[in-house]
Amino acid sequence: MIQKLKKKKIWIPLLIAAITASVVATKYFGDDDYLSVTAEKVQKRDIIHKINASGIIQPEEEVQITSMVSGWITEITVLEGDTVNPDQHLISIDKKQYQAAYDQAASQVKSSEANLKNIKSQMTRTESLFTQKLISNQELEQIEASYQLAKSQVEQARAALTSREDELSKTRLVAPKYGIVTSLTKEEGEMALGGMFNPGVLMTIADLRFMEVLVDVNENDVVTINIGDTTEIEIDAFPDTIFYGIVSEIAHTAQNLSMGGQQQVTNFKVKVKIFDPPKRIRPGMSSTVNIISETIKNTISIPIQALTSRPENYQKLNGDKKDGKKWGNNDEGESYSNIKESLDVVFVLVDDFEGEKALEGEKYALVRPVHVGLSSEDHYSVKTGLKDEELIVTGRFRILSKELQHGMKVNYEDESSSD
Repeated sequence: MIQKLKKKKIWIPLLIAAITASVVATKYFGDDDYLSVTAEKVQKRDIIHKINASGIIQPEEEVQITSMVSGWITEITVLEGDTVNPDQHLISIDKKQYQAAYDQAASQVKSSEANLKNIKSQMTRTESLFTQKLISNQELEQIEASYQLAKSQVEQARAALTSREDELSKTRLVAPKYGIVTSLTKEEGEMALGGMFNPGVLMTIADLRFMEVLVDVNENDVVTINIGDTTEIEIDAFPDTIFYGIVSEIAHTAQNLSMGGQQQVTNFKVKVKIFDPPKRIRPGMSSTVNIISETIKNTISIPIQALTSRPENYQKLNGDKKDGKKWGNNDEGESYSNIKESLDVVFVLVDDFEGEKALEGEKYALVRPVHVGLSSEDHYSVKTGLKDEELIVTGRFRILSKELQHGMKVNYEDESSSD
């Protein structure tokens, strides 16, 4: 009696497991071991093509304050983060040597002007004597030459004074425009290195009311972007918030980045102007931009996962299909019989195939070559190959990519009707 009870306890779990396995097998493979697929009806949608790119936020206009003269910094009147207005005093540089040079040039002007006045008086007397024929023509020419030389010396002295005056004025640096001091690189008492070439940056001023994102766009995508395209901007420092902007500038020269070995990535710099940037935005913040390069309204579309590929002789894989059949949105669709490479295809579900009708809950899956166009994040637009409301296979991935063939009978779950 005890042995019979033990046998029952063993067989009951096995029976439950067998029933469960049967249910699972029926769910995924259906009757007669047919493949089980998911499907939905073809619909018309708006297809919005977005190009994703990452970059750094920066001001639209940024001014680096440098010095044309070298010297010790004697005064800095602003701090980092201060707001400045045009012509506001920012930095003073020690002007002793520049003041001395200016004074020397001013003295030289006075000396040359006095010399010119003296020679001019001599020339007047000489001309009078020459008129009276008391001196020779040679003496008159000499005094006229001396007068021209004195005039030239006055002009040179005045030019030198202007140059010294300009140098002296550059010891006092002022703000060229409105903005905020975003960086200070020097302190009072440090040396400011000036000059025409590679001068040291003393501070940076930027107008943070007008910001942009500088992103890198791949060469394959940049050809589809135009100035004025709208964008969606996500800033890492402001999660769950979408900002908007437009493409304001596209670089004409590429930047090649080495990825190691012989691999190179060719990108182009694109500037995206931000509309209404937040007050706490800062230069250097990371950002991701979706550039909306093209939009197609109310077009036939399919889910991205529904598109797969099959060889051009897909009809011969089962041995009894005819070549040369035309597929399209109408009876005069494009012929794919001459294409030698793989085709972009979807699987259309129909009730009957070659005179045989499918039972309830079953369909025949037929290969349909399609010509797709613009893509969004989830869908392709379809140029030719499908009609609205046709039922197509959308999954599962392995079944679509490898197992499903032209003319197979399948069990299906209509996702569009379940929604």
